[in-house]
Amino acid sequence: MTPQSTIISHVGQIPSRNFLDDLPRMPHPNSVLMCSPEYFDVIDVKNPFMENQSGKIDRAHAQKQWDALRRSLAEIGLNVELIPPVSGCEDMVFTANQTFVGLDDNQHKICVLGRMKFASRQREVPHFAAWFKRQGYEIHALNGGYLFEGGGDALWHPGRRLIWGGYGQRTAPEVYSEISGLFAAPVVLLPLQTERFYHLDTCFCPVDETTALVHFPALAESGQELIRRVFTNLIEVDEHEATDLFACNAAAFHGRNVVLQRGSSKTTQRLSELGFQVRQVETGEFMKSGGSVFCMTTAFV
Repeated sequence: MTPQSTIISHVGQIPSRNFLDDLPRMPHPNSVLMCSPEYFDVIDVKNPFMENQSGKIDRAHAQKQWDALRRSLAEIGLNVELIPPVSGCEDMVFTANQTFVGLDDNQHKICVLGRMKFASRQREVPHFAAWFKRQGYEIHALNGGYLFEGGGDALWHPGRRLIWGGYGQRTAPEVYSEISGLFAAPVVLLPLQTERFYHLDTCFCPVDETTALVHFPALAESGQELIRRVFTNLIEVDEHEATDLFACNAAAFHGRNVVLQRGSSKTTQRLSELGFQVRQVETGEFMKSGGSVFCMTTAFV
């Protein structure tokens, strides 16, 4: 029997001031899944960043940038796993979107399959389903036919059994009741309100239990209030670093390491002041397609 779901859509639904302390602890991921950019390209426009970028990918340069990101993750102490790239799946390098993975309350490994908006990305999902099944994950296809773009919109709160659920262009809010039940975890809903910030991971990055990067203009007021209510340390990323440098599309690990796009100086300074170890990498070729560090990784236990 699937546990009852808990959906939080406004601050009045947060049960107590000790909300996080009352949630069960979750282990920090020790592995990440990546996919080599062998077939990476921009051949159509799925988001505003892809406009006028068709035929402009330097694939050799993209490979060098991807290799450097992979090395940075390994140096942090993460186990970097690889899924083989597939010809005809030019966006497969962005491994955050095809699935949403984690542990349920019995520590069973669960993999929820994405239901992608674009046909070219729908072809990626079976390959990820097969990969996670080989790793011992239970594979779940969501009911109802609603859109869901995996870890691009659904983000785990670091160290706690809590999910932040973005919705708008690529994910429908209706999916989160089923996801909450599958993982026995409450879901905090965050409505996205701009075309440019099409996934939650482009404007919001939980860094540790009390700290997050956020570009508030991308979120509706109800979501802004929820984030302010839960996090005590908020690094508000400005328009330049959020849009031109994808600073919110960072990836945080073990509650102390943050990897993000090179040049995000204000964001890096604030993180460093709070004691985080920051690694800057170059992802310019992938930003032409609307993705950076987080988009190219799926973290799992």
